[in-house]
Amino acid sequence: MDQTTFQSALAENRQTLPDGVHKSTCRMCHGGCGTLIHIKDHEVVKVEGNPESPLNEGRLCPMGAASMEQLYSPQRLKYPMRRAGDRGEGKWERISWDEATDQIAARLTEIKVESGAEAIAIGTGTGRHHCNWVPRFANALGTPNWGESGGAQCFFPRVNTMKLTYGDHMVCDYTGDRLPDCIMFWGHNPIYSSADGELGFRVKNALATQKPKTIVIDPRETMLARKADVWLQVRPGTDDALGLAFIHALIFEGLYDKAFVDEYTHGFAELKERVRDKTPEWAAEITWVPADKIREAAKIWADSKPGVLEFGCAIEHTPNSIQTVRALSMLPALVGNVDVPGAWVFGMQGHFPFPNLVEVLPEEQLKKRLGYGDYKILCSNEGSPQPSAHMPSVFRAMRTGDPYRVRAFCIFGNNPIASYADTKKMYETLMALDFLVVADLYLTPSAELADIVLPAASWMEVDEVVGMPYFSESVVLAQQKAYQLGECRNDEWMFVEIARKMGLEHGTEAPEEVFDQMLAKQDITFAELKKKGHIQIKQTYFQARGLGFNTPTGKIELYATQFEKLGLDPLPYYEEPPESPLSTPELTDEYPYVLTSGSRIPMFFNSEYRQLPSLRKGRPFPEVELHPDTAAELGIEQGDWVKISTKRGTCLQRAKLTTGIDPRVAHVQSHWWFPEEEGPHYGIWKSNANRLTSQDGPYDPGMGTYCLRGMLCNLEKSKEYAVQWSPPVHPNYQSSATEIQEFILPDAAE
Repeated sequence: MDQTTFQSALAENRQTLPDGVHKSTCRMCHGGCGTLIHIKDHEVVKVEGNPESPLNEGRLCPMGAASMEQLYSPQRLKYPMRRAGDRGEGKWERISWDEATDQIAARLTEIKVESGAEAIAIGTGTGRHHCNWVPRFANALGTPNWGESGGAQCFFPRVNTMKLTYGDHMVCDYTGDRLPDCIMFWGHNPIYSSADGELGFRVKNALATQKPKTIVIDPRETMLARKADVWLQVRPGTDDALGLAFIHALIFEGLYDKAFVDEYTHGFAELKERVRDKTPEWAAEITWVPADKIREAAKIWADSKPGVLEFGCAIEHTPNSIQTVRALSMLPALVGNVDVPGAWVFGMQGHFPFPNLVEVLPEEQLKKRLGYGDYKILCSNEGSPQPSAHMPSVFRAMRTGDPYRVRAFCIFGNNPIASYADTKKMYETLMALDFLVVADLYLTPSAELADIVLPAASWMEVDEVVGMPYFSESVVLAQQKAYQLGECRNDEWMFVEIARKMGLEHGTEAPEEVFDQMLAKQDITFAELKKKGHIQIKQTYFQARGLGFNTPTGKIELYATQFEKLGLDPLPYYEEPPESPLSTPELTDEYPYVLTSGSRIPMFFNSEYRQLPSLRKGRPFPEVELHPDTAAELGIEQGDWVKISTKRGTCLQRAKLTTGIDPRVAHVQSHWWFPEEEGPHYGIWKSNANRLTSQDGPYDPGMGTYCLRGMLCNLEKSKEYAVQWSPPVHPNYQSSATEIQEFILPDAAE
C-alpha cells in the first residue's frame, strides 16, 4: 500500500471517545495490563501503561508498546470480503456487513437444517476479549463442537486438573504483604509470557523485593535458570517422571508437612505407595537430571516457605498431560503452600461467571460432541468448567465424515494452519469444508481459504469486562473502545448480529447487557467501570482451611475421586513420550536429537505480530537453538539456515548457538509464517514448527492432548534460506524503545 492510500485508510475511522486520556486494558496478549489511551484530533496519538493498575503499575511489554502499530497497520483488514474465485486462489470482492452477516446466517441455517447444528464448528485460538463469546454463540446455535487450538494443550489441563484436585483453580499470591520465599518455575517463563493475568511484572517485583529462593525446571538455560538456586535441566517430555521423583523425595526423606497433609488432604497413603519406587535415581535415568539435584530442589522447596509453583504450558504438550499436571499440582499441598499468604491461593471471583449459555445446549446435542465419550476431562461438564470439543476429532470429521460430517467452520481469532499440529493436514482440513468464515485482523494463510473474511477489531476498538487472573478474577478491569479503523467490528457484535439474523432464541443480547450482568456482583455498571478503570478485590486467605475444599471429600484430593468416577487413574503416573530415545530407539539412527518447541518470544504472541516492524525487528528470523558442540559436528555456524526434520516433515530455521541447551536437544521456535511474502500462503510452508508435529495421537485419555515436544528429529545445514527481511517504515507507528529493551533479556534465545 502506498503512502497516499495508507493515509486515506486512516481517514476511514469513526471516533468513539472524545479527545483526552482514557483508561483501558491492553490485550496484545492474554495479560491485562492497565493502559492510558491518548486521543487528539480524532486520532490515537499515544498508548502508555496506567500507573494505577495493580497488574503492571504503568509498565508495558514490547507487544503492548507496539499497540499503535497494530491499530494503524496498513495490512489490517478494513471491510468484509467474499471469495471471488476458487478456495485459496486469493481472489476477493468487497461486500457490506449486511451482505456478509446475511450470507453467514443463511448458510449456517441451511447447514443446520440439512445436517444438524453439530455439522457446524466454532473455533477460537487466543483467549482474549472474544474467547467466552465463542462457546456462548455455539451453545445458542446448538452445536457442541466448539474449541480452541490450546484447549487440550495449554492452560485448561491445569484449570481442569486443579478443579478436580483442589476444588478450584489456584493462583500465585503476589498481592499481599507477604511475598513468596520460594518460587518454582516449572516449564514456565512468566517474565516473557505474562500469562492469563499472572503478569511477569508481578513476578519481577517479587524477585526484586523478596529475593526468594528460585528453582527452575526447563530444558533451556533461560535468564531465570541462570540466576536460580537450582536449575533442573529436564529432558523434554519427561516432566511427569521428574514430578513423581520430587514427590518421592518430599515423602520418603521426611520433608513434607505432616500436619497439613493429615488434616487437609485425601489419599496420602495411596500416593505414597504409588511413588515408593519413583526414586530420584530412577528419574535420573529417564529425565537426565542428576538425583542429587532433585533432592536439593525438594529440600529448598520444603524449607523455604511460603512458596508458589509457577507452571506453564510446557508440561501440557504430551499425551500424559493431565497426570503430569496432577503430579506437579501436589507439590504445594505436600508442603502446606496452600491458602496462606505468599503461597497458592484461591481467586476472589470479582464478577459473576460469564453467561456462556451452557445450560441451553440440549442433552442430546451435548452427547454428539466430538470427543465426548473419549476425553471426559476436556469434553464433559463433570470434567471441565468450560467443556469443549476435541479439535483433532472435529478436523477428522471435516475430512472424512467420521462419525458424521462437519461441514462448516467459523473461526474467530485463530490461524489454525499455523497454530495446530501438522500444517499440511490443517490445510487439507480447511480445503475440505463446505463453508468457512474467518474473523481476523489480517489476511493469514488460514483466512485466505475462507468463503467470507470479517475484519476484526484490535484491542483499542473493543469494549469488554476483563477479569484477571483467569478463573480467579481478583482484579476486574474495563477494556473500552477508543477508536475504529475502517469497518472493523468486534467479534462480540458479530456473534450477536449473526444470532439475531438466524432467529436464535438465545445469545442476542447486546454485549453491554452481558457486561452489566457480570458486574452486578460489584454493584457497578460497565459505564461506571470504564470511568473507574479497574476494581481490585482484596485477597483473603484460609478460605478452604475453614470451610473445606470444594471436592467430594472436602479435602485436596491426592487420590482424585472424580478421576476414578470418570474411569481414569486417580493417582499420577509416568508415561514415556510416544516417540523418544526410550520408547522408539529404532528411530534414533535417522533422528538422533530430541526436539522441543513452544517457548515464548517476547516480541510475538504465538503466530501474531510478525507484520509489526518494531517487534519483527527484535526477532526477524525463526531460530533453532543448538549446542555449539552439536553445531560443530554438523558443520553449522551461528546464523546458518538449518533443516530440521521429523517423520512428519521439515522446516528451516537459523542456527542460534548456546551452551544453555543439552547437546542432544534442539529447540525450534513455533508458529512462524511470513506476512511480507506473497499470499495466499505467506511462507507458511517454510519455517513453521508444526510441519514437524502430528495431531493424530496418541492422546491423553482424559484431555485428548497430542504430543508437541519430546519427539525425535534430525538436523543438517541447509543450502537454502527461508526468508530475507528488512523492516518497513510507515507513518503513525510509535513504540517505546525503552520498554522493548527492558524485555530483551539475556536468555538462551538471545
